[in-house]
Amino acid sequence: MDRSLIASAVACARRGWPVFPLLKGGKRPAIKDWETRATTDPDRIRACWSRGDWNIGLATGPAGLVVVDLDRPKGGQERFNGDGSIYTGAVGYDTLAAEAEGASGLGETFTVATPSGGWHLYFTHPEGVAPLRNTASTLAYLVDTRAHGGYVVAPGSRTDAGAYTVIHKGAALPLPAWLAARLAPAQRPPHAPGAAVPAAARLARSERRTGRLAAYLAAAIDRETTAVASATEGGRNHRLYCAAVALGQLAASGYLTVAEATEPLTAAARTAGLEDLETARTIASGLTAGARNPRTLDLD
Repeated sequence: MDRSLIASAVACARRGWPVFPLLKGGKRPAIKDWETRATTDPDRIRACWSRGDWNIGLATGPAGLVVVDLDRPKGGQERFNGDGSIYTGAVGYDTLAAEAEGASGLGETFTVATPSGGWHLYFTHPEGVAPLRNTASTLAYLVDTRAHGGYVVAPGSRTDAGAYTVIHKGAALPLPAWLAARLAPAQRPPHAPGAAVPAAARLARSERRTGRLAAYLAAAIDRETTAVASATEGGRNHRLYCAAVALGQLAASGYLTVAEATEPLTAAARTAGLEDLETARTIASGLTAGARNPRTLDLD
């Protein structure tokens, strides 16, 4: 029995943050229904961790937290520029810090260093707003968030890569307003009954998809899904996000429907070993990001 894990789990509970067991040395839940079974009861925590050296999961939704995950690129997680060259600019903390300089900053909030060299910044969920959900690279490249429906690996946990260590023990500060605004779900304008469908959107109908366009779209889907299905652990989720962005750009211009982009990406993610819940969120995030930059094809 590892008493340090028990102490770390109880420390989270004392802050009002419900915890649950993760697989020993891993990052995946050791139980089903982890969000509803997460607890702040010290006796239940001691009983659970006395039966195994579980890592510690922290359910961010019930804890009332929004955790910003600032990561560093791993093997197979390179970002590419439009010309195919590897992106060498700012990542993770650097990208968020650059934005914070022009906003209200981030503040010295409760912070955990991760084994990969990244950081987890803990903030309290803003009051009076709709629950914020998990995001993947919505704020910036290699900047994810965990909120309602998500969890983080809590401090005190250990993997083969190292330990999750508290580097700032202060209170979790309120999520800065500028970050909350960036993370708020986009409001879609209502579709007026009988409104005309844009000409580009009609291209998504299969009967209009012939010749070079059909061949191009089939190749694009095959290229992106093959890349996702063959991605290795550590780069799978990011590869899925990039694929969703690429197909989202085509969907935004009407060349594909959302379903035609989502279904093959979901199948490819399952082949790669990703879980359905995280897959759905990553695809949705990628499609949303891609929709901000619709792509027009010149196949003449």
